[in-house]
Amino acid sequence: MARRAKVKAKARTAVKKSAGKKVMKLKAKKAAAKAAANGLPRPSAKPWGQAGKALDGVRILDFTHVQSGPTCTQLLAYMGADVIKVERPGVGDITRGQLRDVKGADSLYFTMLNGSKRSITIDSKHPKGKEILDRLIKHCDVLVENFAPGALDRMGLTWEHIHKTNPRMIVASVKGFGPGPYEDCKVYENVAQCAGGAASTTGFRDGPPLVTGAQIGDSGTGLHLAFGIVSALYQRIRTGRGQRVLCAMQDGVLNLARVKLRDQQRLGHGPLTEYSQHGEGIAFGQAVPRAGNDSGGGQPGWILKCKGWENDPDAYTYFITQAPVWGAICDIIGKPEWKTDPDYATPPARLPRLRHIFDTIEQWTMTKTKFEVMDICNAVDIPVGPILSMKEIAEEPSLRKTGTVVEVDHPTRGKYLTVGNPIKMSDSITEVRRSPLLGEHTEEILGKELGYSKAEIAEIKGSGAITAPEKGARAEAA
Repeated sequence: MARRAKVKAKARTAVKKSAGKKVMKLKAKKAAAKAAANGLPRPSAKPWGQAGKALDGVRILDFTHVQSGPTCTQLLAYMGADVIKVERPGVGDITRGQLRDVKGADSLYFTMLNGSKRSITIDSKHPKGKEILDRLIKHCDVLVENFAPGALDRMGLTWEHIHKTNPRMIVASVKGFGPGPYEDCKVYENVAQCAGGAASTTGFRDGPPLVTGAQIGDSGTGLHLAFGIVSALYQRIRTGRGQRVLCAMQDGVLNLARVKLRDQQRLGHGPLTEYSQHGEGIAFGQAVPRAGNDSGGGQPGWILKCKGWENDPDAYTYFITQAPVWGAICDIIGKPEWKTDPDYATPPARLPRLRHIFDTIEQWTMTKTKFEVMDICNAVDIPVGPILSMKEIAEEPSLRKTGTVVEVDHPTRGKYLTVGNPIKMSDSITEVRRSPLLGEHTEEILGKELGYSKAEIAEIKGSGAITAPEKGARAEAA
């Protein structure tokens, strides 16, 4: 009897498992059907991270140089796009030779902004060069450029010509200013920071405007443009046609400085009470002032000295007096009475006394290293952050582990560090490859991508359309 019961139990279990599998299969079918109804493919059966990269199959025609454009196209390359960088024969991107630290090798300025791309050299003035460019336009999905205003048109690559050649082509541009009185002006990093409102609000109120070391004008606008390109690619799935995408550097900087535009409007309704000058009784003018290291948000913060600051210029921490952890702050700095003192117990009461509060906190931080401050404060949820030097960042193991800082080997300059993909995706694994040598992939692109025969490639090389002009000869190129 016991044996029969076991057999029956096993049978019931098998039936349940079979029924469970059927239910799972049915659910999977329903999910697949629902996805198909939305125009999506069936979920991939490949393991996570092995189903290809986010932008696999997208081809980028890269006419960019220096920083803003290359930042954009490198990010797209990290996401899996095939980025074909078009350069002048014998010259290439001007940054290949700028700020050079290894004789005869491409500079870090170039290598750190052009990894994971391919390079082709083309003389855009040469008839055969123009033919190659037209083939590339037909072949690619996106053309990215950051030439001076009108330069692309003068090369014969007007929007009308490009759109006629490839109606699906997206033409993405970085310019200094949008349409308006300054749209024909050239703009560089620091000019963009000034014109976008960042410089006027950076620095100490008794000093001049300052630009920031973060390249918010160039790299910041490149990041904006990459977002615009991906959005245009997504829209093209519906419309079947390309479009123009424009990112003005002034606009990009202003977007990153939008909290200061917020404060400009608040200023019309009274003083900015979270700015330390308010507590010091200094009147506000008509525009948002420079506020030193004030946090610029609802939680007051300041950069404070830490142990060793006398000899180490980076022995500092950023300390935020967040309201929910005010009690913990009072305890660690040895001021428990401030928790109940009406002059310090509430955020509004503390605002006029910020200078004194931070001076008092600094007396404590100066007894600890910046890392000790972080350990102690994070244990009780007080938001702080050490001022990390570029040396410390370059040597930080966790940044190497996450692929934020990557070591790359280059055939002429040897190993160098670069910044990896700042965007981490679970199913699109980034592979950071070295930057290309000038024209390294010219023949490969002509043959494999554009279909030129070996004989045709030899003829093109002989024509001078892809090779550097002889010394003394003058040639303008893309």
